[in-house]
Amino acid sequence: RWLERRIHNPEVGSSILLPATTRKQLKRLLLLFMFTVYALYSPQFDKIYIGYSSDLENRILAHNIYQTKGYTFKYRPWEVAHTEVFQTKREAMIREKQLKSAKGREFIWKLINSKRDG
Repeated sequence: RWLERRIHNPEVGSSILLPATTRKQLKRLLLLFMFTVYALYSPQFDKIYIGYSSDLENRILAHNIYQTKGYTFKYRPWEVAHTEVFQTKREAMIREKQLKSAKGREFIWKLINSKRDG
C-alpha cells in the first residue's frame, strides 16, 4: 500500500510533503525527525554516559570510533544500555537532564544491573 504524508515540524511551524512511500519507508523517514536520548555503558570501566542525538547510529560510531578526545574517548568501547525516542529536541533535552540527575542515573544503573544479572 502506498502512502503520502504531510509531516508537521513544530520546530519550524510548517509542514513538508513526503513522497509516496511504503509504510516501512515512512517509519524510517519519521525517525529522521525524531530525537533519541541514550545511555551508554562501558563494561570495561563500569561507567555510564547519557546524551541525545537526532542520528543515534552515527553518534554511537562517534563515541566508539571517530571521537579523539573528551569523556567518552577514555572509556570505550561503549554499549547502548537504554534509549528513548522523542518528537522534539526540547523533549529530548528535558529527558536527558532528568536522566543525568541522581535519580536518573540510579534508574540507568538499575537497568544495567538487571541486564547483567539476568
